[in-house]
Amino acid sequence: MLESLLAFLAVSVLVIVTPGPDTALLIRNTLMGGARGGVFTALGVVFGQLIWAFATSLGLVALLIASEPLFLALKYLGAAYLVLLGAQALWAALRSREEQVVALRRDARQLARASFRQGLISDLGNPKMAMFFASLLPQFVPGGEASFVALMGLGALFAALAFLWLSFYALTLARLGQFLRSSTVRRTLEAITGTVLVALGLRLALEER
Repeated sequence: MLESLLAFLAVSVLVIVTPGPDTALLIRNTLMGGARGGVFTALGVVFGQLIWAFATSLGLVALLIASEPLFLALKYLGAAYLVLLGAQALWAALRSREEQVVALRRDARQLARASFRQGLISDLGNPKMAMFFASLLPQFVPGGEASFVALMGLGALFAALAFLWLSFYALTLARLGQFLRSSTVRRTLEAITGTVLVALGLRLALEER
């Protein structure tokens, strides 16, 4: 049992620290809204992971993967959302400093809600997460008994580790503070993260299962 748990932790950490759409979105929202934007993005991502874990534990993810139309619909919707977020970041990089300040002040009032929503939709719109949970969790269930409690427990552990890492990532970026608030640096990083999000969205739409 302990051996299986340690193996699961090792695989989980490797997957979590590997950059992907969630990481790119986290960077963008931290640049736009500081630590608050980053942490609430992490919360949204983790809540999405818990939903995938719950669906996996109930056997619903297996039905999703087996249904080609549903799987493709989820994939294309998720890809379109990433492209949209990337386009928004690219547009923000082109705005003037005054427009950026106004946007940041306006968004600050609903920053937590918007960041959480984006993190949640980004994770739920990624069918690779569904396939990941469906293939990973059953392999590490103690005793090989894939019960709801065992699968959900592993999924919750993965989500907790992901939140710790993503929050650390966001807080580290936010601590750079003054340097990241430089107009030139902000625009450059917005352009980079926007391009990455668009590229990830296109790759998600075009790649096979």
